[in-house]
Amino acid sequence: MIGTLLNTTTVIAGSALGLTLGDRLPQRFQDTLLNGIGLMSLIIGVQMTLKTQNILIMLGSIVIGGIIGEFLQIKERLDQLGYLLQQLFAKGDGKGRFSEGFITASLVFCVGPMTIMGSIQDGLTGDYQLLAIKSMLDGFAAIAFAAGLGWGVMVAAGTVLTFQGALTLSAGILNHLLTEPMIAEMTASSGLMIVGIGLLLLGIKEIKVANYLPALIIAPMLVALSKAF
Repeated sequence: MIGTLLNTTTVIAGSALGLTLGDRLPQRFQDTLLNGIGLMSLIIGVQMTLKTQNILIMLGSIVIGGIIGEFLQIKERLDQLGYLLQQLFAKGDGKGRFSEGFITASLVFCVGPMTIMGSIQDGLTGDYQLLAIKSMLDGFAAIAFAAGLGWGVMVAAGTVLTFQGALTLSAGILNHLLTEPMIAEMTASSGLMIVGIGLLLLGIKEIKVANYLPALIIAPMLVALSKAF
């Protein structure tokens, strides 16, 4: 839960700073911060991939998971969900600006591969590196959102605490069902996706990382199959 608490804190702090600064933060500072976070994501992603105990399982997880995710169009469906919820809240609330800030920030902070992978990693192993990176990204995003959309962004910290906390606790329960090799391959597969996020943040390559999320389910299944034969 440390990662989730850290994330909640950075959203609150970023929102407060955004409400204070308004739109006075120069674009060049924003670009520099994002590039730094992108580089850090690459390094941590590579470190995670090196934890694999069988590179063929990691490869199989990513390939099969990616095919499933592409077939299900996970990224596109998440984008559609975010758009529909945003439109629903914006139309149904007279205080449109507060509502828009809350729902937009909640979706950005909670609907994404880093949220799922980071929470699972924290719950399974106690390693909150991914959520620490996400915390920096969310804190930075909160500055920009709060500057334009107001107090609703800060209230979205409650959504982060509730959603990520639930994912982390659920992963902690599953920890008793997963073996060490299963966790290692899930970690390695997550690492490849984090590398993809790093490339995206650096503007090198746009990768639909969310479509690879099924790899987190495929990885332990392939480990179990490899042990059976």
